[in-house]
Amino acid sequence: MAMGARRERGLFDPDAKAGTSPFDHFVYCFMSDGDIEEGISHEVSSLAAHQELGNLIVLYDDNQISIEDNTNIAKSEDVAARYEAYGWHVQKVDWRTADGYHEDVPALYQAILNAKEHTEAPSFIKLKTIIGWPARTEGHRRGARRGARRARGEGDQEDPALRPRGGLPGRRRGAQPRREVAERGKQVHAEWEGAFAEWAKANPEPRALFERMAVHRLPDGWTEALPAFPRTPRASPPQGLRHHPLRVGLCAAELWGGSADLAESNLTTMEGEPSFIPVNHQTPMWPGNPYGRTLHFGIREHGMGAILNGIALSGGTRPYGGTFLQFSDYMRPSVRLASMMELPVTYVWTHDSIGLGEDGPTHQPIEHLWSLRNIPQFELVRPGDANETVVAWRTILERAGPQAVPDPAEPAGA
Repeated sequence: MAMGARRERGLFDPDAKAGTSPFDHFVYCFMSDGDIEEGISHEVSSLAAHQELGNLIVLYDDNQISIEDNTNIAKSEDVAARYEAYGWHVQKVDWRTADGYHEDVPALYQAILNAKEHTEAPSFIKLKTIIGWPARTEGHRRGARRGARRARGEGDQEDPALRPRGGLPGRRRGAQPRREVAERGKQVHAEWEGAFAEWAKANPEPRALFERMAVHRLPDGWTEALPAFPRTPRASPPQGLRHHPLRVGLCAAELWGGSADLAESNLTTMEGEPSFIPVNHQTPMWPGNPYGRTLHFGIREHGMGAILNGIALSGGTRPYGGTFLQFSDYMRPSVRLASMMELPVTYVWTHDSIGLGEDGPTHQPIEHLWSLRNIPQFELVRPGDANETVVAWRTILERAGPQAVPDPAEPAGA
């Protein structure tokens, strides 16, 4: 989502000073001990730091509890040091005290303010807490007793005075704070609406682009630029079908994406388009800027799938990501979620052939087409020649759901 927000900022309001655009906003993420342990957290956290996503703030609830008791049973690394090693801006807030527990809300608020000021890198706030406080079942000391009650079938008996102990008003008195929060939200929203209206008045062309992309409407006459190939028995470029389709995407500003370190094989790069990369990380092969169009995910297939989902959820842009069809296995959870949420995400899975032998069985898909077609609401198109490839891409851009275009990529000499 933070990447999507930056891309849209570059499309609609690239010249505004930092913090002054209606498209400047922060993305907040809450993470648990379980989230930290998942492999995907390593993939995306590494890339977030490399991309210098200063608009991303993560709050890590470090309560040392997972389903199998204390996390000491499976985790011992210094999580804050790990994020410092990635290149994140890291802060620590400890809500535990020697005499029990104390919620230092001002300290947490100050940490969030510090994070918002530190715009050169994503921010990580490690919040040391006691799970379930102040219920009688709270924390690590209660874990064994809670387990024994569950074994006896008694369930958890929470303290009836829990709300007052937690500093929360009772049910009747609790309505007023909620109303105050709602009023503050209305005021902030009205302020943003005013800033957006001023921007829209001063920028009619970007406003028209914003309104078109918000409803996933393609530009008028965009199909006139689609390529066509001679109608022969096999109207395919000799190299494989993946060599030309992204010429279709150049017709629509909302389409952007890249590959999981396989751009030269997937051919997912739009010719002449800059990379989406901080200037200090661009290379002679891949020049770019923070608002570029070509994405580089590194060898992070699962992370790529999740990032594509976040981009699609964040606004009107249409992301795509490429890798070999075999590696769709690594990103399958994210593909499934995209299908459940009907997100406009496109996967370019090339080298769909068991005849690809030089890299061995790790690169030879066998059951993948059938397996992917079992995912509900997932459109999988396998074109047979160059013109079918163009039609596939046209159809994809005219729809708004998750879709894939595998490329047969016939072995040399076939």
